[in-house]
Amino acid sequence: MWKRYLYVSNVRSSTLNMETYKLNLTSKKELKSHIEELETLDYVVSTTNLFEDCAHVVMKFFRSWKENDLEFVRCKDGITNKLVKCTNRSLEFSILIRIYGSGTEKFIDREQETMASINMVTLSELGLACPIYGRFKNGLVYGYKPGRVFSVSDMSDPYKSSLVAKELAVWHRVTIAGDRKPDLFFTIHRWIKEVPKTYTNPEVDERFRKNFNIEELNKELSDLEQELAKVKSPVVFCHNDLLHANIIYNDAMNEVSFIDYEYATFNPQAFDIGNHFNEFGGIACDYSLYPTKEFQLQFLEQYLRAYNPDASVVTAERINELYREANKFALASHFYWGTWALLQANLSDLDFDFMGYAILRFNEYYKKKNDFLEL
Repeated sequence: MWKRYLYVSNVRSSTLNMETYKLNLTSKKELKSHIEELETLDYVVSTTNLFEDCAHVVMKFFRSWKENDLEFVRCKDGITNKLVKCTNRSLEFSILIRIYGSGTEKFIDREQETMASINMVTLSELGLACPIYGRFKNGLVYGYKPGRVFSVSDMSDPYKSSLVAKELAVWHRVTIAGDRKPDLFFTIHRWIKEVPKTYTNPEVDERFRKNFNIEELNKELSDLEQELAKVKSPVVFCHNDLLHANIIYNDAMNEVSFIDYEYATFNPQAFDIGNHFNEFGGIACDYSLYPTKEFQLQFLEQYLRAYNPDASVVTAERINELYREANKFALASHFYWGTWALLQANLSDLDFDFMGYAILRFNEYYKKKNDFLEL
């Protein structure tokens, strides 16, 4: 059995010092061993028989349940994987079935897939995530967070945004076993190498050639990496994908929680924050909704007060410094998800204009590049 040492049962308490937020899971090797011990079903869920196959999986993991009690609903907010909510009506209990999207191994390799499970186990111990119930060939079955998904307008709500700021601070204080080396630019370089020379869809290929040049993107990425190396942002455990669809608001508890941990790794603190600011525009990329400096400063003050219980270090100077760091790393966020979309445009079977999304992200990158780097 794997070993763990839990120093605190509720990491949300703002009165605890920095050490209180540490979950010391002895080693990455032991964590991996624990994940491998999870019940794994030798079964592939087909998207053509989605609910029927999900029912088969659920009944294997919850053998005492009756299939007639089950209700399935497709969750359509995400653009990486397929997600199905299963509710046992008689028990009033819900779970989620995540089916990996077509070609996701290009983005999330088996090592990272294991790490996503490790993240869920660790965060579950801290009360920040639901438990994993089991795995199947192309997905996971795990707990359901009660509440409702954030809307795009919720992102700009000052009070709800303050809850996000405080929750993000909690995440950034979590310690997970394994390498703390930032993953950001390594991942983008890896993705660019996977961008196809020719897209299978002629229309998509034409749009790609009209808007992108891989050699220019590689040079731009190297230049950006050099610029952001000058920003001494601390490396913390990041969600990396904090768009509105990955934030759950529980009205009854008046709190937010984060879901979907496929992309969670250690990265610069400012990247997670800058990435979140970019997501104020939603999947439609309406960057007129990008938070104003005044809004950002309020968010960052709330964040820093939760991240640093010692209020004396939360100065106007530090808040403005983090403002500059976050906006510079917002450029890396555009590059990250723009490159991601270039890959998805040739791989995903989801009904979404990934090439159009890539164009929007890179257009915004070039639009804001000079202004943000000069901060």
